Amino acid sequence: MTTRISFLIALFLFVTQIHAQTFKAGAAIRDITPDHLIPISGGMGEPVMPTDYQGKLTIRALVLEKGETKVAIVGIDNIGWPAYLGDRSRALIKDIAPENVLIGVTHTHSAPDAYGFPDEKGNTGADLDYLTWCVTQIADAVNEAVKNTQPAELKTAVAEAKGKIAYNYYAPRLYDPRMGVIQVLATTGAKQGKPIATLVNYATHPEILGTKRKLMSPDLCGPLYDRIESKVGGIALFMNSAQGGMVTADTRLENGGEANDWNECIRIGNLMADEALRIITPAPVQQDPQLYCTAEMIELPVENETMQFVFKHSPVAKLAEKQTDDFSKVTTQVNLLNIGTAQVLTIPGEALPNIGFYLKRHLKTEQPFLFGLTNDAFGYMLTKEDFNSFERYKYITRTSLGEMTAEIYEQQALKLIEKSPAAR
Repeated sequence: MTTRISFLIALFLFVTQIHAQTFKAGAAIRDITPDHLIPISGGMGEPVMPTDYQGKLTIRALVLEKGETKVAIVGIDNIGWPAYLGDRSRALIKDIAPENVLIGVTHTHSAPDAYGFPDEKGNTGADLDYLTWCVTQIADAVNEAVKNTQPAELKTAVAEAKGKIAYNYYAPRLYDPRMGVIQVLATTGAKQGKPIATLVNYATHPEILGTKRKLMSPDLCGPLYDRIESKVGGIALFMNSAQGGMVTADTRLENGGEANDWNECIRIGNLMADEALRIITPAPVQQDPQLYCTAEMIELPVENETMQFVFKHSPVAKLAEKQTDDFSKVTTQVNLLNIGTAQVLTIPGEALPNIGFYLKRHLKTEQPFLFGLTNDAFGYMLTKEDFNSFERYKYITRTSLGEMTAEIYEQQALKLIEKSPAAR
């Protein structure tokens, strides 16, 4: 009798341990389209008041869990989301360590200003009430995704996306055509074998509409979400990559013009969605994938006086929990993830393609992912050799932190990669 009881206890403990180590995933969406029109931002400069809406702005959260490790990946339809706001959401998120919450943006140029860019007089078009509401919506989405977690399997893949999607406006052939896709599939219940979420990672500016069309919009990301969700179900997310200087949507026409309208958003968004599903469909299922997450805080000097002015006068910057009078440096979080055979590195800005190629080459995986504009969005990140070196890079030099930004980031990123286990 004692032997049988001991066996049952041992069996119970074994089953409990196996269940605790089960890979799980959950997802959730929040609609953050303002109920009234407010200024939209395409970057530094005066915001534009839109005249209408085209599509919905959303927050999309994916939570991954295995054992004691929980990670949240959040995508926001906005041009950038500073840590001043992200940290406020992290404080409201339950059950996930703050450093394991990755908050990135799609980089649409048709969404409300989340930076609070000031003009020369210190005036701004940022709506602080709207941004505060978004802070709670982010936390609510992640908390709901945590509640939605269920046993899952994983598929990951990286391959060249075909078709007329993106190009480099400054140097047409200098861009990364590879698209990374992460898909989590339910293993139980009525939707067994169906996607819980599909994440697309690709480098491009969603600026087909920009501010000139005066439309509040997720740009090409809206049709991308709709296409994936209508074809395979679940929730779709888009995380941008190293799209700086100046990788943008390929809207070029044969007559030399550009197709900067909603139909072009649909064309490119649908094409990206179809390519993502083509890439991920044949990928093998990973039934017991690893999940690893680490984070480091890095310090970057702010040599650019224009950027110092933004940090000093932005009303959004004043929302930071830790106030500072030192605008000569910023501190930001960099994450490295292993999700099965994929490895992900975050970038707190818009890294140029050559930096992206370099970092992907050093990641310990055959499936490298870069989440650009994640945890912060400190302008363009270009090498010291390119910084202010020729006319074409004049604008991105003016909207970067300084000459050493990319080099300091790369050095810290390589240390993070070196300490991490290989993706497998």
